[in-house]
Amino acid sequence: MFKKKKKIYGKNKNYSVINKLISEEKINDRFLITLNQLSLEEVIAVKLEMAGKASGGNIFGVPIWQSLRDISRDAALKFAMSASRTKADAASFLGISLFTLINYLQRYEFKSYFEEKDEISR
Repeated sequence: MFKKKKKIYGKNKNYSVINKLISEEKINDRFLITLNQLSLEEVIAVKLEMAGKASGGNIFGVPIWQSLRDISRDAALKFAMSASRTKADAASFLGISLFTLINYLQRYEFKSYFEEKDEISR
C-alpha cells in the first residue's frame, strides 16, 4: 500500500488571493470556473471596461498605460508568494534576487493586503 505524502508548508502557506477573496465572500467556486475560461488579456479588458462603465464611460486622464507595469508586478508578486513556500522560492520563481523581492513586497504593500482579512473578521 502506498503511503500518502506529507504536504510540506512554508512561511507563505497563508498567502492565497483566492482564499482571501472567498473568505470575504467576493468570489465563489462558480465564479472561479467562469474566470478560468477566460484569458488573462480578456480578464484585464473586462475589468477596464467595467471601470469605464462605473465612471460613466469617462476614464480619460487615468494613466492606464503607465499603471499596467505596477498592476502586473503586483499580481505576479501575489501569485509567486502564494505558489511558493518561502520568499527565496518566490524570488527564484520570478527570476529576481531575494533583496529585490523584499523591496517589491514593501513597495506594493504585500503584507497589508493579507492582513486586512484579519481586521474584517474581528
